[in-house]
Amino acid sequence: MRHSLLVAAALLLSPAAALPSHAQGAPQTVQLAKVDVVKAATGYRASKVIGSSVVNDANETVGKVDDVILGNDRMPYVVLSVGGFLGVGNKLVVLPYDAIRKTDDKLVMPGASKDALKSLPEFKYASK
Repeated sequence: MRHSLLVAAALLLSPAAALPSHAQGAPQTVQLAKVDVVKAATGYRASKVIGSSVVNDANETVGKVDDVILGNDRMPYVVLSVGGFLGVGNKLVVLPYDAIRKTDDKLVMPGASKDALKSLPEFKYASK
């Protein structure tokens, strides 16, 4: 009798033992990178860049930063509002973040003009 109970228990448990156990989910690894905290702290906060005017070499305002986006390609982009007056008739365009420079508390886009920026394709946010 005892032998049949052991055989029955083994048969009942064997299918469960053959299945892989995923109670904790797939194994994950996180790679940590050391960051120079002083360098990071002296960088530009997106909250301070958004809303800033962008000027060209001649100190003419050519646009205003509407947003900063981290693309799926892991590159930063700046969304500029160009044209229009007081937000009416403006157009959004997107450029690589490195197209602007910070100098003397100003965001400068060397060689930019309002007309050149207005001629860029219009940027529209994805509706996710």
